[in-house]
Amino acid sequence: MNAFLELEPFSTPLFEIPDDADFEYTSMLAADDFPLMDGDFPADQPPAPAEVVSGGGKRSFQADDGEAMCVVSRSSKRRKKAPTNSTSPSNRDGSGGGEGNEPTAERRGSRRVWVRERSTEWWDRMRDPAACPEADFRRAFRMPRAVFDKLCDDLAAAVAKEDTTLRAAIPVPQRVAVCLWRLATGDPLREVSRRFGLGISTCHNIIVQVCAAITIVLLTRVVRWPDSHAAAASRFQALSGIPGVVGAVHTEHFRIVAPREHAGEYYDHRLTDRNNKATYSVAMQAVVDADGAFTDVCIGHPGSLSDAAVLEKSALYARCEAGLLLGHDKLGWQQPLWLVGGASYPLTSWMLVPCTQTNQTWAQDRLNAQVADARAAAVGAFRRLRARWQCLRRAEVKLPELANMLAACCVLHNLCERSGEELDADLLHDELVVVDDGVVAGGGNTVRSAAAEEVRDHRIAHVRSSSRRQCFFL
Repeated sequence: MNAFLELEPFSTPLFEIPDDADFEYTSMLAADDFPLMDGDFPADQPPAPAEVVSGGGKRSFQADDGEAMCVVSRSSKRRKKAPTNSTSPSNRDGSGGGEGNEPTAERRGSRRVWVRERSTEWWDRMRDPAACPEADFRRAFRMPRAVFDKLCDDLAAAVAKEDTTLRAAIPVPQRVAVCLWRLATGDPLREVSRRFGLGISTCHNIIVQVCAAITIVLLTRVVRWPDSHAAAASRFQALSGIPGVVGAVHTEHFRIVAPREHAGEYYDHRLTDRNNKATYSVAMQAVVDADGAFTDVCIGHPGSLSDAAVLEKSALYARCEAGLLLGHDKLGWQQPLWLVGGASYPLTSWMLVPCTQTNQTWAQDRLNAQVADARAAAVGAFRRLRARWQCLRRAEVKLPELANMLAACCVLHNLCERSGEELDADLLHDELVVVDDGVVAGGGNTVRSAAAEEVRDHRIAHVRSSSRRQCFFL
């Protein structure tokens, strides 16, 4: 901080001496027991800047050689006399005690750092493997201790802070634990502050920084497209019976606080009708593999958009249109690969959706059942995502911070799913993911490709013929 602060102007002229007998005026330099006489300043050296204290502010000025004596002789500090009391013991011995006296130089110039002492007993117990069982640690942070330690090692370079002369830096495990506890429980910051022995604003800053670090460091490493389309297709074929499916697409809407700007874009009609009150949301589209892990995410579009509109605005749509899902069979012929979507998605050359006609045949019902089995991987993944990270029930953060929080939850979800972490059944009890399987306006899906419709019809005929053969042999 600078030695001198610019404050409001003095209420009285700086060199005007009022004729008030109740005040005494002493020179600033004379107050330091340096008597001033004419000619004290050397001729070849200008006087040092004088400091004038008035009220609570400080001012500095530099006098010229011609007016140096005038400034020093007339610059003064205005100080009110302390009330005299003959019966005061401090006045009897000449110490000059009393409320009106100037504080001593030691008290006036001394500074100390004040830090509130908070209890860290809960966190000290959780980080000790001997005091905290593995089951309690998993219940608190939604992951095993080994995965937690690996996460801390990956984020150490991004979230670590250095010690200062005033205090020691918060360790990396405690920073990561603060973020995980907030995401897992959705508790208010006051409760997070009480458990970890940190300030409320400190906890908020840690959560924002750790979520950003998880997004920057781990998102592209953990949420990635399948390395082998054949392996992903075999997993989905064993799950649903449909060949060539490499992922299931689902779009979920997460409730948010009404934003101050462009609130109409985030107004969600479906959630409003379901909750019977105005609800705002942010859409998140994700592709899920057969094991329930996210392979592609698109976060941040307003909740007023439909699932098809979110798909068209995503980078996934551009990559698939450019030929991302073009495979080859054993003979070298191009074999189309599929993403499975709901009734709200269009039928394209790479998106397989259920039939939505009002009068459906048995073969169409059979195909819809197989598509639903494939989509169950995505629906279950979003259900476990909401149950594991309960902060997503209603995100009370700013929109710029919400994208990092959702991305961090997706990364942590993949870490838990790939480590085989089981989710408690009581957490899944209250979670519900809305699946849009209704009839699209117009009597069916929007057909973007006639060839895709022909392939789907061929698949329906194949299902009919295979089912008849099975019934014949039975």
